[in-house]
Amino acid sequence: MSTEPSHSEPDTEAEVAAAEVPPESVQETPAEEPAKPLPKRRVAWVFAVAAVFWAIDLVTKNLVAANLEGKEPQKILGGLIYLQVIRNPGAAFSMATGMTWVLALVALAVVIAIIWLSRRLRSIGWAIGLGLVLAGALGNLTDRIFRAPGGLQGHVVDFISAFAPNGKGFAIFNIADSAICVGGALIVLLSLLGKDYDGTSTKDKKKAEALEKPEEQA
Repeated sequence: MSTEPSHSEPDTEAEVAAAEVPPESVQETPAEEPAKPLPKRRVAWVFAVAAVFWAIDLVTKNLVAANLEGKEPQKILGGLIYLQVIRNPGAAFSMATGMTWVLALVALAVVIAIIWLSRRLRSIGWAIGLGLVLAGALGNLTDRIFRAPGGLQGHVVDFISAFAPNGKGFAIFNIADSAICVGGALIVLLSLLGKDYDGTSTKDKKKAEALEKPEEQA
């Protein structure tokens, strides 16, 4: 008695379709690229930069106040810089001289805002820029609190007169003013270059969004 081999037939239409599809035509889903790790937090950079330039500002102010108060402007660097002590009740570069206590409150708000934002910083450039601004705000705020007449109305010590004495060539300023300007300029430059404070780049974000759109449409 002969037995014929039994052939199992596909039970469902899906199995039939799968059997008819050659292996070469099966497309594999590409694996998603792992997300890039975020840069390290840069809180230490902010406070290190702020501490260094705050100290420089305090030391230079005390030195010129102790040695140049009431004296004629001292020419250095061949007349590029003149050192002389000016008590400034206003803002940087002797602006807004009648708003001393308001400027002190603004400086205090800037300090608080930078300290709050520093926890999220992952960009060294942003950390340096904000550290400089923080140093400048703290330097002038220290004068508002501790120098005469006090009570958030203390006069800031300015002592750098560029190009000519008595602020004739440019407004008289100090290290704190310079730190604020340089730090602010650095932050603006980084923003224009698309570098965000969290260490990411605006260009990278746009590329990621462009790659996500075709996947959503599919």
